[in-house]
Amino acid sequence: MNVSVLAVGTELLLGQIIDSNSAWIGGELAEHGIDSLVQVKVGDNIGRIEAQLRRLLDESDAVIMCGGLGPTHDDLTRDAIAAVMGVDLLLDDAVAERIREVFSSRGRRMPENNLRQAMVPEGADVIHQTRGTAPGLICPIADPKGTVVYAVPGVPHEMRDMIHRAILPDLVRRSGSTDTIVSRVLRTWGESESGLNERLDDLIEELESPDTPTLAFLASGWEGLKVRLTAKAPTAALAAAQLDGWEQRLRSELGDLVFGVGDDTMESVVLEMCRSRGLTLGLAESVTGGLVGARLTGIPGASDVFRGSIVSYATEVKQTILGVAPGPVVSAEAARQMALGARERLGSDIAVSLTGVAGPDEQDGQPAGTLFIGMCGPGFEDVRELRLPGQREQMRQFAVISSLDLLRRQLATI
Repeated sequence: MNVSVLAVGTELLLGQIIDSNSAWIGGELAEHGIDSLVQVKVGDNIGRIEAQLRRLLDESDAVIMCGGLGPTHDDLTRDAIAAVMGVDLLLDDAVAERIREVFSSRGRRMPENNLRQAMVPEGADVIHQTRGTAPGLICPIADPKGTVVYAVPGVPHEMRDMIHRAILPDLVRRSGSTDTIVSRVLRTWGESESGLNERLDDLIEELESPDTPTLAFLASGWEGLKVRLTAKAPTAALAAAQLDGWEQRLRSELGDLVFGVGDDTMESVVLEMCRSRGLTLGLAESVTGGLVGARLTGIPGASDVFRGSIVSYATEVKQTILGVAPGPVVSAEAARQMALGARERLGSDIAVSLTGVAGPDEQDGQPAGTLFIGMCGPGFEDVRELRLPGQREQMRQFAVISSLDLLRRQLATI
């Protein structure tokens, strides 16, 4: 079964909103073993929406439409679907009452145009809202293929709820598949996507068989580079057993490039490693301006490990607070002194420092992308120099995960 996605909204074409919904839907379809055919964006024009919907239905078994279900005159998804189905829009009293209740519960008057959201193509099933006012729709098309159109709001949390609650189960049922799809994601850092591919060439060749899991790479910025294994089997237990064996083979090839699995993040892994060793952590940040500390404090329970971060962006702060000697502040020596100063000032067992050049201009004779990472702790003191790619914000994000990765590797030796 193949599915296309039609995202509706002129704001998507103008670049005012990035169409992350289609990407998310594509990922969910893949997780459930359903093929994605194409993804299309179209503006708020009834003729163009209808034309694109008809074209996609000719090519696909199902189309998921995202957006255009609001109460205003330019929300035209319902109208386009009704035109393609060849039916009228009818007021659904239950949906109308639900919308009235939402406004009443918030102590607000309901504008009459909100009842547009209760207009449903004749013959369609409603996906009831649990979070907003616009219902979703399941609309069967009277054609020999038995195609179907799904419509969901463009608000991401509303869309995701309906996809999980109603659309994916309906697609699986229509596909007739009884197999279970299970995925497992290994998180890696320290190698490029092409480098990982090269390391795994032989294993990937083995995975070409119809009876083996599939493997895919996903570069995810400062979340790391993900390697996803997906297995299909009659039961979840059998699929998981397949993944267990292949995960071990992946780990044997990739070694310590793998820092976690599933929902692990570099910061959650580092915090747990510190916790298991009874160590506290402090930071001195310059180039990252507090980003490392923000990532660490985003993990619940970080306070039992993380002492704090001294954001020493200005040179005089490095000197007066951290005890850095006069001289270049983008240097190995400055990084070393920053780490030592942070450990002393914060009273932590371990300290990590970051100083560098995010760009666009060079500093202290160092080009943009330069990063010095200092580390000190019980029995060790080290400084590493890295050259990171990307523009200013990307360099800063890579500095965060790279510094935590170096700390992870150091903690593994303790």
